[in-house]
Amino acid sequence: MGYVDTFPIQAEAIQPLLKGRDVVGQAHTGSGKTIAYALPMLQRIEPHARGIQGVVLAPTRELAVQIAAEFERLARHLPSRTVPIYGGQSIRLQIEKLHNSSTKIIAATPGRLLDHLERGTIDLGGTKFVVIDEADRMLDMGFIDDVKRILDNIRGSHQTALFSATMPEEVVRLSHRYLSNPLRIFVDEDEIAVELLNQHSVRAEENRKFPILLGILKKEKMDGGLIFCSTKIRTDRLARGLWANGYNAQALHGDLSQNQRDRATQAFRQGKIDFLVATDVAARGLDIPWVSHVINYDMPEEPLMYFHRVGRTARAGKGGESISLVSNVDEDVFRRIKSMTGTGIVEDMRLAQVDSEMKSPPPNMPPRPMGVRMRGRGGGNRPRRNFSRGRRFGQQRRR
Repeated sequence: MGYVDTFPIQAEAIQPLLKGRDVVGQAHTGSGKTIAYALPMLQRIEPHARGIQGVVLAPTRELAVQIAAEFERLARHLPSRTVPIYGGQSIRLQIEKLHNSSTKIIAATPGRLLDHLERGTIDLGGTKFVVIDEADRMLDMGFIDDVKRILDNIRGSHQTALFSATMPEEVVRLSHRYLSNPLRIFVDEDEIAVELLNQHSVRAEENRKFPILLGILKKEKMDGGLIFCSTKIRTDRLARGLWANGYNAQALHGDLSQNQRDRATQAFRQGKIDFLVATDVAARGLDIPWVSHVINYDMPEEPLMYFHRVGRTARAGKGGESISLVSNVDEDVFRRIKSMTGTGIVEDMRLAQVDSEMKSPPPNMPPRPMGVRMRGRGGGNRPRRNFSRGRRFGQQRRR
């Protein structure tokens, strides 16, 4: 698969997990932690034993699908299959796949897994390996009680690993309750990992944001980018405004059907669209190595969400760029963000120039709601892009 070297979380977690230790791992997004737990789980699966032996809990549909796809790539020469279990997809189709004797592992969102448990369509009695991925995001999204109910259903002897970018007190309590004498591996003590990221800010009030954005897209050399908005309506209207000005953009938010969300993310992975305009549904879990730019059209209300967003670029040892459009209403959160990043955010006056060749007026963007916290979140190869020769364990070779 073209893997050459290990990332720190992989180097420290794989051997203890292979030996059966429970593990609490803290590492930022893009650090290769999926492979850190996938390889030991696949190694320990008994291919001739029936039933579900491995369970990975993920906070979102997108992440569950991504995890299952990574397991499938790693296990392509093994008889064990991994099935994603999430809401928005036909439960009958999932039941059919679960009845397949080769299905040994599931990557599931908590709500849909509880649905299967209540229906009796999944039996976790033979589960040997459990992973709680993105535990802090589970907490943010209000899933922590669902996670506890699921873990209470896994009563036999089993190994548990918990991975999280940050370690709030509730996540620590969860690890104390469900893990047995875990090895603690703190590769990165928080999500704030921006050493390879060039961060820029632009002063832009609401009525100037759209023309400034068009100017940025014209000036900056981008392989492709993620553009974040605060609401679903603003996301839709911004994507339409970009289309009207000749940019290949598509919206991604929680009101789209699962089919529509899957098509949008797949088209972005394959390079069929250049810009994904998203709510924070894409701020965690979306792993597309060729993304060169993240643009905050609207600033997030929580500082940590900024780091989750910009973490969609500068991944797996590669560099990247972030550009944030900052208005007067963003002053407080922007000040807090700047205090949390050690590398600094540079205000770029050059990027503030308005594009005078706009082909249509700015889309009729609704005002940003104040005091409303967004809920929700979110690799592939882009054939025409070239990347550096050296690859680490967890980066796929480009063909």
